[in-house]
Amino acid sequence: MKLNVLLKTAVLLTAPLLFLGSSKTAAPLPKWVQMFDGKDLKGWDIKIRMHDLNDNYNNTFRVENGQLEVRYDKYTNFEKQYGHLFYKKQFSHYLIGVEYRFVGEQVNGGEGWALRNSGIMIHGQDPKTMGKDQDFPNSIEVQLLGGTGSGKRPTCNVCTPGTQYVQHGKVIKTHCVESNSPTFNGDQWVRAEVLVLGDSIVVHYVNGQEVLRYQQPQKDPVGAAEEGALLKSGTISLQSESHPIDFRKVEIINLEKYAKDPKKLKEVVDRLMSEKRVPKQ
Repeated sequence: MKLNVLLKTAVLLTAPLLFLGSSKTAAPLPKWVQMFDGKDLKGWDIKIRMHDLNDNYNNTFRVENGQLEVRYDKYTNFEKQYGHLFYKKQFSHYLIGVEYRFVGEQVNGGEGWALRNSGIMIHGQDPKTMGKDQDFPNSIEVQLLGGTGSGKRPTCNVCTPGTQYVQHGKVIKTHCVESNSPTFNGDQWVRAEVLVLGDSIVVHYVNGQEVLRYQQPQKDPVGAAEEGALLKSGTISLQSESHPIDFRKVEIINLEKYAKDPKKLKEVVDRLMSEKRVPKQ
């Protein structure tokens, strides 16, 4: 398997975080930008399976009490009408953070695997290119799972609709791979963060702790090829998979301006991740 320049950058960024605190001369860190303003869905597109773009079928995606809510109270049966809420701007190098909680009961007709299940889709396709009956955008999914009250059920796993990636030097074709996060039962708030550095590296964090990392996100290969076209950028979307979920914060730090300076990029990432961000309950 060939190693490109960006993979070498990824190796640099896999080194332990050595930052011990900002000096008096350290430049200010880039600021979090709120993708959700707590008022409406301006700046987002909606695509629900079997419905046209921006048909918010049954008011699935809504804003209530300053939160972005996914709800099914107007459904009689889910009928595999998977939905995604797409941020209109696409990104390549960034750190995204969301605070979420699962609430209520799964709607009738939801799949068993979709119980307390949602996701953050990264490096995704443009919703304008999705088929009307397409269930998920081609993307890398940071799978959000809630516990069921018994057994282990980690969150911030990785799933791959129309994609694959490299981990430990091997192409991973398994559809979903678990992280090493704890299980979160009940309706507690959880903070998920995802560091995305173009087509080099992706790292998942839960409540400030790294739980999963992999390299070279890519499309499914064509024909008999082992590797697919690398994903350098794409859309970000939040899922509707049949279980109610709240998002009270969706924010991003754009790291694009550091993309061509690996040393500076590592410095900024180390400083950002030296702070453990844990949500208030």
